[in-house]
Amino acid sequence: MATIGFIGLGIMGKPMAEHLIKGGHRLFLHSRSGVPADLVALGGSAASSPEEVARHADIIITMLPDTPDVEKVLFGEHGVADGLQSDPGRSQIIVDMSSISPLATREFAVRLNALGHDYADAPVSGGDIGAQNATLTIMVGASKTVFDRIQPILALMGKSVTHIGDVGAGQVCKVANQIVVSSAIEAVAEALLFASKAGVDPAKVRQALLGGFAASKALEVHGQRMIERRFEPGFRIELHHKDLNIALQSAAELGVSLPTTATVRELFSACLAHGGAKWDNSAIVKMLEKLANHEIQKHPE
Repeated sequence: MATIGFIGLGIMGKPMAEHLIKGGHRLFLHSRSGVPADLVALGGSAASSPEEVARHADIIITMLPDTPDVEKVLFGEHGVADGLQSDPGRSQIIVDMSSISPLATREFAVRLNALGHDYADAPVSGGDIGAQNATLTIMVGASKTVFDRIQPILALMGKSVTHIGDVGAGQVCKVANQIVVSSAIEAVAEALLFASKAGVDPAKVRQALLGGFAASKALEVHGQRMIERRFEPGFRIELHHKDLNIALQSAAELGVSLPTTATVRELFSACLAHGGAKWDNSAIVKMLEKLANHEIQKHPE
């Protein structure tokens, strides 16, 4: 069993850390909002800083909102880098499971490699439900040697763990994932709004579509949330908006046009402008409803 550090215990990180504790690993935990008492009761140890986590752990996992958060935790005052061991015979592994910039990811890896330690990016898809049920899809960028070491640990948190390529490849894959997911959610919103505006029960339309080629997780999960008007996260709009900013910035650097992604990003921007930063990303439908002057209505049975 490994000694693992886990930094970032929010909606996603808390259940992920819980699976590792239940898997028999010793965990040192840190979160800027405090370490949940139930994780300590399960056997986790609270640490006062990322530096303290790094002093104890062989593998350090971060699960944080954005690129600047990861950089601060790694290299800021009392950060992970301050606590890494200087013994040439002991190489620690930092595994970032956040969704951040691929370019910054590669820069972080270079800085940590220079200190004699390994780095992997392992962003996830599956949302809070996937984190709770340990059914996340995990996309890994790392050397083959590092991947082989961390794969059994990642497998405790996800049902699918794929080695995409070298460091940064996991984040590229996550950007691709967010392009697909955001477009799918927006398409579901358009379809259900269209049906409702036409006077047809959107719940029955969703049920029918789930049996055909339009079936998707977005239709299954987010379509239900739209019909039931359940817009608590889930995956917050502010985070999905951040991911699409990364996608569009990276696409610009590559000379690639992503017109649908740009449109969806603007709908998320409108949600932010209307106080929706903490809404579930299915609430993108609210902006389409404003344009149509019609709210999706579930018909009575």
